[in-house]
Amino acid sequence: MAITDYDAPRRTVVELEEDSLEELQARRASAQSPVLDLDEVEAIDGFELPGADLSNEELSLSVVPILADEFRCSRCFLVHHRSQHVAGPQGQEVCSECA
Repeated sequence: MAITDYDAPRRTVVELEEDSLEELQARRASAQSPVLDLDEVEAIDGFELPGADLSNEELSLSVVPILADEFRCSRCFLVHHRSQHVAGPQGQEVCSECA
């Protein structure tokens, strides 16, 4: 993968045509040298992967049951207000977005 420095000053077409083969090969070799930025390495150390051990964490939230003027769509399984209810096939409860 080639690394492009978009902040570098651009050269004109005439300057690009004047480059010798040796200069181009040297520039290409120096651009492909593996150099690690220490800041990136430090940033990776503080990153936790998904599936990390979360056994010490507690999830606390209150679950509110479906109210009298709400229904659960049989296609998207979201809870909607009765104003979005559309009669679906075979008596299914479907929201207007899924109909």
